[in-house]
Amino acid sequence: MIYRTLGKTGLKVSQLGFGAMRLPMVGEGDERRVNRELAIPMIHKGFEGGINYIDTAVGYCNRDGQRAVGDALDGWAEKIIVSTKNPYYGEDESQWWANLTDSLEFLGVKCIDIYNHHGIRYQKRYVEAVEPRVGKWMHKALEQGLIKHIGCSFHDDNDSLIKMVDTGYVESITLQYNMLDRRLEEGIAYAHDKGVGVVVMGPVAGGRLGVSTEALSGAVAGVDHVPELALRFVLANPHVSIALSGMSQMRHVQENLAVAGDEVSLTAADKAAIDSHLDKLKGLADLYCTGCGYCTPCPAEVRISAIFELYNYGRVYGLWEHARKRYARLLQTAPKHGRGADACTDCGDCEEKCPQNIPIREQLREAHKALTGQYSRPDSPKQQETACESSRSDTKG
Repeated sequence: MIYRTLGKTGLKVSQLGFGAMRLPMVGEGDERRVNRELAIPMIHKGFEGGINYIDTAVGYCNRDGQRAVGDALDGWAEKIIVSTKNPYYGEDESQWWANLTDSLEFLGVKCIDIYNHHGIRYQKRYVEAVEPRVGKWMHKALEQGLIKHIGCSFHDDNDSLIKMVDTGYVESITLQYNMLDRRLEEGIAYAHDKGVGVVVMGPVAGGRLGVSTEALSGAVAGVDHVPELALRFVLANPHVSIALSGMSQMRHVQENLAVAGDEVSLTAADKAAIDSHLDKLKGLADLYCTGCGYCTPCPAEVRISAIFELYNYGRVYGLWEHARKRYARLLQTAPKHGRGADACTDCGDCEEKCPQNIPIREQLREAHKALTGQYSRPDSPKQQETACESSRSDTKG
C-alpha cells in the first residue's frame, strides 16, 4: 500500500480508503442492517491489505454503519484513522453533542480522528450555521480531546470550495471527483496547495464506472477494466490524498487493493486518451447524477436515485436492455420498494435538496420515456452524445 500525507493534519494515510456507505445489508425496510458476516471480513481484508482510513457517517446503512464499523475496529482501532460525520446544523446544541456522543460509543473509540460537518454548502451551511454557532461546538470537542481534526464533506461548486479552503477552518475536505465529474479539479489543486487534505468520494462514480464498457475500455493501454481505470484516474491526481471506495463485495476490496498497492500514475498520453474518450461523452456527463441520494425521501415515493442509475446505464453505457428490464421490475413491484418516475407529482422538493442542482423533474420525465421504450436511444458514444444534445434542445423549446 502507498501512503500519502493528509494535508496539514500530518497523518500518513493509505491512498485507498474504505468508504463504509455501501456495506452489504440484510433485512427489509426499517429493519435493514449491515450484514456483519459479509461486511466485517471485507473491512478486515482491507485493513490487512494496508488500508488505514475508514469513513462512515450517522445516517449510513440505515443508521447502522457506525456500529458495524465499530464492530470491525475491534482489535484494529489503534492502527486505523477513523472519519465520521455530524449532519446537524440546527440551533439545539444538545442534538449536535448527542450525535458526537453516539458516534464515539458506536465506533468504540475515545477520540475520532477526522470529525466532519456532513454535506457542507458554503453559504447555506458554513456561513449561516457553522461560522456563527456549530463551529464553536466543534472547537469545544477539539479542546476536550474528543476529536483530533476538523473536516467536512463538501457538496458545492468550485468557487465555494476555494472560499471554504480560505476560511482556514477545516484540515481536510471530502468531495466528489471522478472521470465523469471533474468540476472541482481547480479547487482540489487549490486545497492541496493550501495544506488541506483532499479525500475523494465516488472515484467510480457511485458504482456507475464499476462495469466495463465499450465507451471507456481500452482508453489507456494495458487497462481494460473500467473500475481500475476510474480508480487510477483519481489516484494519479497528485493533489488527492485518499480515494474512498464504497466497497460492497469482497472482490471490490481485492481488486482495489491490487490497484492501490503500487504507485499510481498516468502518462500525459494516457491522460490525453482519457480526455478524448470523455469528450465523446461530455453531453452525457453534463447531465450526470452522482447517486448521492440527497434528493430523497420523495413525498410520492419515487425512487429517484435508482431511476437515474438505470437511466445512466443506458444513457452513458448503452446498456438499454438491462436498464429497461430493471425499470420494468421496479414498476411491477411498486409501491413495495418505491415508485417509478411516472408517479412524480412535480412538487419540486427533490430539486431543493440536490447538491448538483439537477432539473430532476424534467429528467424523470425523460428517463421514464427512455426506460419504457417510448423512444429509443442509440448505443454508440457518438450517437449518444448527439442524441443527448438533441434532447436538451427539445426540452428548452
